[in-house]
Amino acid sequence: MNIIYGPVPSWRFGRSLGIDPICSREKICSFGCIYCQLGKTAIKTTERKEYVSYSKMCTALESADKSTTDVITFSGTGEPTMNTKLGEMIVFAKKFGFPVVVLTNSSFLHLKEVRDALLNADIVSAKLDAPNEALFQKINQPAEDIHLDSVLEGIREFRKEFKGKLALQMMFLDANKEAAAELAALARELNPDEVQLDTPLRPSQVSPVSHEEMGQIEDSFHGLPFISVYKKKKPLVSPLDTHETEMRRPEY
Repeated sequence: MNIIYGPVPSWRFGRSLGIDPICSREKICSFGCIYCQLGKTAIKTTERKEYVSYSKMCTALESADKSTTDVITFSGTGEPTMNTKLGEMIVFAKKFGFPVVVLTNSSFLHLKEVRDALLNADIVSAKLDAPNEALFQKINQPAEDIHLDSVLEGIREFRKEFKGKLALQMMFLDANKEAAAELAALARELNPDEVQLDTPLRPSQVSPVSHEEMGQIEDSFHGLPFISVYKKKKPLVSPLDTHETEMRRPEY
């Protein structure tokens, strides 16, 4: 597998060149989100290690064609912050002059070493799909020692330290659409720079909310700096390798 994939057409970030710091043919993650486009989590774990070596990532990114790139994004086949070399990888990626984005499920933000690793990113998009533990367990299906309280505390601490752009990514489905007001209240408390209102438009085990339902959800976020998936267009892209891209972003 190649460490680099894309560019992916992102409604949030434009033409996104992906770096996969887990790079596994089986999904390795601390969550088993019911909507994940990659399907069931093969290895659900909280183990942090150097899944992809720093040197291999540097070589791969150095040689990748970046001529149609808007941002460089750490994401892929598992939770990026599980790679203990992510901080160094971010610093290297910034050398190419593009904004560096990290997509995280927020499960490790309570760890100081993870927050420190993310401080050099330009944009961190942190997942928050549930306002209470019951919904958190139902939607995100985390590893057994991960709970919503620690996720929220991690986001709060990171908000205090991070000088870049902090976004909250919220995925809405039937399971949590009625909790939009509660999630909006949490967003107001956490004070992100942006709230990303999403629903599964790529292949998923669950259905997306409708345009009308998303409009009702947006009403709950009135006054907050939100963007919404149905109101944003994806750019046209030509991936470096279609197969590698579809492994991480089916029907990109």
